[in-house]
Amino acid sequence: MQNKTPELLEKALKFGINLGLERMYKLLSLTGDPHKNLKVVHVAGTNGKGSVVTVLSSILAQSGKKVGIFTSPFLERFTERIRILNGREDLLRYVEDDSVGEIDQKSLDRYLKIVKKAIDKMVKEGFENPTEFEIITVIMFMWFKDQNVDVAVLETGLGGRLDSTNVIDKPLLTVITAIGLDHTEILGDTVTKISHEKAGIFKKGVKAVVFEPKNMILTKKQQDDVRKALTEDAKKKGAKIIFSSPENRRSRYLSSGPMKFWCEGFEEGIETTLLGSHQVNNIVLAADCARALKISEVDIKEGIRLSRWKGRVEFLNTDPLVIMDGGHNPQGLKSLSDALTKICAGKLKKSGLRILIGVMADKDVPNMLKILSNSGIEFKEICCTTVNNKRSMKGSELCNRVKLVYNNSVKAKGFDDATKAAEYALTKTLKDKTPLLVTGSLYLVGEVRGVLRENLKEQS
Repeated sequence: MQNKTPELLEKALKFGINLGLERMYKLLSLTGDPHKNLKVVHVAGTNGKGSVVTVLSSILAQSGKKVGIFTSPFLERFTERIRILNGREDLLRYVEDDSVGEIDQKSLDRYLKIVKKAIDKMVKEGFENPTEFEIITVIMFMWFKDQNVDVAVLETGLGGRLDSTNVIDKPLLTVITAIGLDHTEILGDTVTKISHEKAGIFKKGVKAVVFEPKNMILTKKQQDDVRKALTEDAKKKGAKIIFSSPENRRSRYLSSGPMKFWCEGFEEGIETTLLGSHQVNNIVLAADCARALKISEVDIKEGIRLSRWKGRVEFLNTDPLVIMDGGHNPQGLKSLSDALTKICAGKLKKSGLRILIGVMADKDVPNMLKILSNSGIEFKEICCTTVNNKRSMKGSELCNRVKLVYNNSVKAKGFDDATKAAEYALTKTLKDKTPLLVTGSLYLVGEVRGVLRENLKEQS
């Protein structure tokens, strides 16, 4: 059962995205500056942030540290966004139950009351009302401080320079994952502008571990532009930049489901449940971060093995095949399609693929659909749905776009309700055994994951 966004935060949604740190610093000062003295690893980027955060957090927990973890958005429970794993014991429990370590409702309610009083005071003083993400970020800082975490691994919400999380004066480490053209209306319409925004988390004297631009899903010029922008900003800030790149990598998928990969630093091979060659990049980036934090190789390898990240090339079922992935931009869908063609090429070639897709209207939908159509995967049916999010593109409009891309050569159906769309798609898949893929948005994955799991459980 999903726990929903608290009322105070629901009301704050009307203030939308309003980048800037003035409100954040004021709200923090009124709640006791809980961010000060926290030891933080700060992660920004376009794609792979969540994967890097979860792998690095698993490694740190495996090493015995009490780790605070902050990610977004949530999939099934609001409390997923704020979590603490206290050492290996908690990590092992989390592997079995993904609700382990989440902020408890009693604490959340208590912090909401404190923050509400602070908001009332700052608004009376003439400040703008904080945004939803700013409120969540302050609550996260308060809980991590009260729980005395050893280290907090924080994922930015949007950008970096003006993101609500960018209030830590001197983090242990800053991290930049893969960069792409996303949120261009806010962060800029070139990878250079976006890179400068992401590099806003760099701090003087702090190492910056950065995903190697040549491995990003960009043109050669764009890769060069990203490297130049990040290098320039690191120099200006006085940050030492370290580019992370898995060299001579190779991987294969094991019959039991996990992937095993080999590359520099992991010559003997290491297993992971995070599937897709793009995850090798994310895992190596997280491992390089752990090495910069002086974590042992034994703990790095075991932390990787125990890492779990739902909704990212996640196999909900194997017969029939049901896969979920929150790919929500062209780069994400390119990584997904590449992974699918390697993991289950034989099965897809034999039966094709049924897809349930829902997207946000502010995404690069034309290029997302273009990547799917050029993937080489045969689509038997495309179910387009509206997602329960105000930014969602209508299922009917998405369906019309799909028909134009495929020139009506693929059966496409539009839905106004994602739950009904998921039930329809799964019912068809259970009958004809056509593999089902759910993608296009993490919001869609979160909305229907529970429904699909429950239906699959009933069928089994």
